[in-house]
Amino acid sequence: MNNLRRSLPSMNGLFTFEAAARCGNFSKAADELNVTPAAVSRMIARLEEHLDTVLFVRQSGGVGLTESGRLLFDAIARGFSGIENALREIDDRRIGIQTVSLSVSTGFTTHWMMPRMPEFKKQFPTVDLRFQLVMGALAGPVNDVDLGMRFVSGSDERHEAAFIMPEILIPICSPSYRESHGLDDGEVQRTPDTTINLSDAQPNWSTLFSPANEGDVVNSMIFSDYAIVVQAALLGQGVALGWLNVVAHWLRTQTLVPAREHLMTTGRQCHLVRLRDKPARDIVIQVRDWMIAELNDDIVAVDRLYPDLGLMPESWSKI
Repeated sequence: MNNLRRSLPSMNGLFTFEAAARCGNFSKAADELNVTPAAVSRMIARLEEHLDTVLFVRQSGGVGLTESGRLLFDAIARGFSGIENALREIDDRRIGIQTVSLSVSTGFTTHWMMPRMPEFKKQFPTVDLRFQLVMGALAGPVNDVDLGMRFVSGSDERHEAAFIMPEILIPICSPSYRESHGLDDGEVQRTPDTTINLSDAQPNWSTLFSPANEGDVVNSMIFSDYAIVVQAALLGQGVALGWLNVVAHWLRTQTLVPAREHLMTTGRQCHLVRLRDKPARDIVIQVRDWMIAELNDDIVAVDRLYPDLGLMPESWSKI
């Protein structure tokens, strides 16, 4: 700690640097810190002079980090996050409430977590969940949360990853849509009249329902938020591609059904990820394990309903 004190002109320099790096703009950092942009600029200049290195590249409309700046910012962000978590846990203990923060998609929150909240509250009556919602593809750092749902290959130097399931996708629709558009076997015909798409979705599933005959027309609705895609399918508006980690609850309750008993796998793996630098609080591990167990229970139930899909967890290692 003595070396740290000698290495820095003041702790205010760290707060100023962190705000400027995160905002990418001295003026925005000044607004956040309730000081003038000139004061931010002076503090950064003083810090750079003390360290004898350039931390920012001044650009039109903002600033970018140099390699040294990035190194310092990553370390400060981890440190500040740890302090913030410790202060939050102290406050939680004082009032008898524990908080667990999750970085998950809007689709997962709306269509899997919300239906389970009564059960969650029974299991964890003193836990408050805080959500950092991701509208598009599940990506981004998990620095500011306890757990993040991500499609990653597994644990790495900075992250501990708990496996949930492979990335599995199933064409889904409402029972009424399948009944009105199905053939004798109950599956939706090769060309549904409407598909419901997620903009910039990966993988591209446009060939799954290619026109059976030249001249067939497929209408489509395209949304940037997957929660709305699933909602449209629930309302019987067409056929959507269902990410199993999001729609498992609706498949289990048969509120949604497979448009055809066919699935796609991508090779990616769905995990709940946490930073290794953060202390592994017992309540976070308990919530993580509960979510994984509930999702696995959903898959077993869906497999019983639709055995031709081949969803049994024992087969996942072969996918």
